[in-house]
Amino acid sequence: MKILLFGGTAEGHALAQQLAQAGHCVTCCVATEYGRDVLEPAENLTILTGRMDGAQMLDAMKNGFDRVIDATHPYAAQVSGNIRAAASLAGVPYDRLVRPREQAENVLWADSPGDAARMLEDIPGNILLTTGSKDLAAFAALSDFSGRVWARVLPSIDSLSHALSLGFPAAHIICMQGPFSQELNAATLQQIGAKTLVTKDTGRAGGFAEKAEAAKQAGAKLLVIRRPTVETGLTLEEMLKKYTGGKA
Repeated sequence: MKILLFGGTAEGHALAQQLAQAGHCVTCCVATEYGRDVLEPAENLTILTGRMDGAQMLDAMKNGFDRVIDATHPYAAQVSGNIRAAASLAGVPYDRLVRPREQAENVLWADSPGDAARMLEDIPGNILLTTGSKDLAAFAALSDFSGRVWARVLPSIDSLSHALSLGFPAAHIICMQGPFSQELNAATLQQIGAKTLVTKDTGRAGGFAEKAEAAKQAGAKLLVIRRPTVETGLTLEEMLKKYTGGKA
């Protein structure tokens, strides 16, 4: 089967590699060079790098693909909408890879990064942001953000440059590739004296449980930004069973 897969997540990378290993001809689209570099090459796997709009996605889908798989981030709602619409126009069957949600106790919920930033104005103490570089601008609007906010972002030039351009001090930018263990999350919170950990509802693949437990261990509040949409689709295990019989 010839599959066009839109990736960029850890489970998207795993799915692309296992589908290729199972004998499918997989083209994996990633938005950035960093996403390309962390995707290990494999036989039957082609990697396309660069952001696409809806028209470009449609053009790509016209190249004889039997299936489109959307394995983009659960917070990339606009991108997922474009992929779904393009697949419909191209007449190519579409599957969505979804992340099951994880449960946690004593959570403060925000509807958006901006909403989270407004809530943080009334919560004293240092803050560890683990929401990614795309949302940093919302938190740079916080009063005294440069003194109390630490941002953990991917170790890429783009992420670091963006954080610096917004005024985050270099000493408050942590460039690391996740997901992270509970112990490392807790150590980071304790090192910077954080009273709040801000994250997204990223599920198991995004290390949500480890962050929730670390916040509890460190005595920090857990502020979670809700997913933009409630999605239906297949988990990684269900996707592998459908396309490989559960075998890579």
